[in-house]
Amino acid sequence: MGRSFAISRRRLLAGAAGLAVGMGSLAARADDNIPLRLGVLTDMSSLYADVTGPGSVIAAKMAVEDFQAATPKMKRPIEVLTGDHMNKADLGANIAREWIDRSGVDAVIDVPNSAVALAVRNVVQQNNKALIVSGASSSDLTGKACSPNLVHWSYDTYALSSGTARAVVAAGGKTWFTLTADYAFGHAMEAEVKNVVSKLGGSVVGGVRTPINTQDFSSFLLQAQSSKAQIIGLINAGGDTINSIKQSVEFGIPQGGQRVVATVLYLSDVHALGLKVAQGLQFTEAFYWDINDETRAWAKRFAPRNNGRYPTAMQAGVYAATLHYLKAADALSSTSDGKAVVQEMKKLPTDDPLFGKGSIRADGRKLHNMYLFEVKKPDESKYPWDYYRLIKTIPPGEAFRPLEEGGCDFLKS
Repeated sequence: MGRSFAISRRRLLAGAAGLAVGMGSLAARADDNIPLRLGVLTDMSSLYADVTGPGSVIAAKMAVEDFQAATPKMKRPIEVLTGDHMNKADLGANIAREWIDRSGVDAVIDVPNSAVALAVRNVVQQNNKALIVSGASSSDLTGKACSPNLVHWSYDTYALSSGTARAVVAAGGKTWFTLTADYAFGHAMEAEVKNVVSKLGGSVVGGVRTPINTQDFSSFLLQAQSSKAQIIGLINAGGDTINSIKQSVEFGIPQGGQRVVATVLYLSDVHALGLKVAQGLQFTEAFYWDINDETRAWAKRFAPRNNGRYPTAMQAGVYAATLHYLKAADALSSTSDGKAVVQEMKKLPTDDPLFGKGSIRADGRKLHNMYLFEVKKPDESKYPWDYYRLIKTIPPGEAFRPLEEGGCDFLKS
């Protein structure tokens, strides 16, 4: 790889002992020795690194290992490559192009940052490979920017805004002021929040857009404070969410009667903030490590490999999506036609220990439960990483945008 792409390679080679598999499987192909290459394109060094980053790479490797354990006779090697897109859309697209053209990458996975994901989407579709998104959240990925080569796994702006805004408005939060990250994710989420709030009889009385990776939110928070809105909606993620919540507490905004609502909140954010600061925050999420015995068992395998840090929903999504991609590729005996592999992913029911049974819709939207959580008070947490209380399980039919409302073009042809 060229130095400008900041790419490092991680290889996992498959074993070749165990049960026989059918002639239609990957093990029976003539190109058994050509590696199946997965490129985890993520944020390894900036504000989303704790949310995705090295943990997403670990999750992909665990999916490969678990897939190989379930199909031990598979002869084809599987390699996991890692790329750091540094939250730059052009860099992300260049890495994806380089991977596909020179390294034979079959699928690009994770891609936090919606602007990067939208740029990579074009490269992947043009080259007929597969894009498996866990980290990016813009619902445009299954709407006006949908692609037959794309699966959107973990969550999206529609599901996050719908779950959280409904709960907040129902509790009396009628007037909102929004602090929005100024790029594709923020713009999409802002539109979704305004739509939900207005439909429920509330109003967004003002807002401001903030540069990504902002360190000082003081001027933006003062505008929100002076608006007198009941709710200050943080439409940002990762390090930006952590900084804006900390600074809102420093300014005494919650103490003054305004409620700060995080439309996106990750386990790593709560860990960084601490329960004393984060307690009481309500938010919508796709996964929590402490939901059931299966999620707990997987998290306890994952954490020692991730410096003791428990998995975020994005990292869980990388594991589950990678595992399902490999099952579809194995069923087809090939990864050369990315559109065909994605179509097979849609045909196969999804079933994994983290998201349970589900399906992938025709527009590429993965369907599963979403959850409304509240961050626990410090005295309610009984063991490490015991941070959330489940308020409500949101079924997929309620959580995700109806298919007919997305405007996905390729479904019309």
